[in-house]
Formats: sequence, structure tokens, C-alpha cells
Amino acid sequence: MTNFIDELHYKPTLTDMTIQPLEIEHARQICDWHYAEPYDLYKWPSWDKMQKDEIEFGDPVLRRMQYAAVVNREQKLIGFAQFFPIIGVTRLGLGLHPALCGRGIGTDFTLLLVREAFRRAPQNSVDLEVLSWNHRAIRVYERAGFVIDDTYVKKTPEGPAEFHCMVYKSNPSYA
Repeated sequence: MTNFIDELHYKPTLTDMTIQPLEIEHARQICDWHYAEPYDLYKWPSWDKMQKDEIEFGDPVLRRMQYAAVVNREQKLIGFAQFFPIIGVTRLGLGLHPALCGRGIGTDFTLLLVREAFRRAPQNSVDLEVLSWNHRAIRVYERAGFVIDDTYVKKTPEGPAEFHCMVYKSNPSYA
């Protein structure tokens, strides 16, 4: 596992991050990520279970069609994205390596994924869902140019939870 904590000055920018296909080794690593509370609910099942049950990126077709890895200049996995197609919309799902959360790179990371979403489907709008209590993520998404468009309750593995749907509008620094 990559130890980004030891790299005190590590703060990748858009030019330091690259999107590439999510390979099996990336998927294994993501399944081993552990987030601190209260973000620990963003855990994935074991890779063996993901593959056996073809859950999300454990399904090879879904992984190839919708998922991507984000790597740094050293080709170390720093995050992942899902580009979920809905009629007229690309819904982003994203995850940043736990050691990089709260380190000030979320806006650039999110903008990279927005750019990729528009590259894949330029005619679509881009949105994402975020738990309404996750103020850290909401601030990042707002800085990246997203605005809250709707709030609703959805079922989750932990029970019903309130989500915001945030829609990308624009970001003056986004080019």
C-alpha cells in the first residue's frame, strides 16, 4: 500500500494526475482502503467478494465501461472514478486514497474527473450524489463548480440516508 502520509509535501495538481483504465490491481488496492470515521462507511467489500458477486468494478464489463483509475506521476493509484451514464447526464462516483483526504487536492481531483466526463460524453450534464452530512466533500464539490440541485433520501447498506444531488455548473478556473 502506498504511504502518502510520509510524503509531507505531496500535493498533486491537475498536471500530476492521469486517468487510465481501472485494472484488477487497482481494484484490489481500492478494496483495501480504510477511511477514518465517519467516512469509514465508504469501504468496499473484499476483492474476492467483489469479483465473485460481480459487484460494481468487480464486474469486468462494468469496470471497463464505467470505471477509471487516477494515478500520479509515479503511476501510484491516488483515486478512482465511475462515469455512470444516465440519459443526458453523466453521474460521477469518486474516491480519493484515504491518506490524501483532507490534504487540499480534492478540487483538482474533482475537476480532472469533470473534464473526463465531458470528454466521454460532451452532450451530457455532469452531476454527483453526496451524503448531506459530508460537509468536507460538499465544500470540495462547490469549489469545483457544483451546486446543490436536489435533496432526497435513498436506501444505503446502513439504512436510509439523506443525499444531495449536485450539478456541475462551471468553475472560472476550469479550462
